[in-house]
Amino acid sequence: MQNIKIIAIVGSLRKKSYNRQLAIEAGEILKDYVDFEILDYEDIPFFNQDIEFPAPEAVMRVRKNVQSADGVWFFSPEYNHFFSGVLKNLIDWLSRPISENEPQVLKNKPVALSGVTPGMTGTAIAQDHLITLISFLNMRIMNHPRLLIPNVLQQTDSESSLTLTLSKKYLEDQAKAFLDFIRS
Repeated sequence: MQNIKIIAIVGSLRKKSYNRQLAIEAGEILKDYVDFEILDYEDIPFFNQDIEFPAPEAVMRVRKNVQSADGVWFFSPEYNHFFSGVLKNLIDWLSRPISENEPQVLKNKPVALSGVTPGMTGTAIAQDHLITLISFLNMRIMNHPRLLIPNVLQQTDSESSLTLTLSKKYLEDQAKAFLDFIRS
């Protein structure tokens, strides 16, 4: 069996963010089937063409991680009906060519989207904006199933840890679908 690698990109830098917890849970579901890694990108500078070539070491590191992945799974919060600025900045770096001879690393990558939020929309609007951007970058989007978890505070314990009492089956279904999507 082929060893599949999935890179999870969490749109929040907060260590205990609900979306990071969701990504960790997805990794647990898939641990027997794939190499699953949450991308560390908190040291990525703001995109600036003045420092694009050669790219900063942190940018080269995340590009290499994404390039080596068979699939990318975004776990995005929704900030003011949009995905986060740190996620947009990361995608800006990843969307640029590595060099004159090497293209950007996102093209044709299979991608899945999930999101959890305390609000009622379940990150639907942020995911729609994210789809607009990543489709422009020629990523291969798994449009169904998308995971939208609203009212997350109803699925957390007293220490703000995600329990997924209502949504675990949906995450399991999406994980299986994404694995099948990557293999197709």
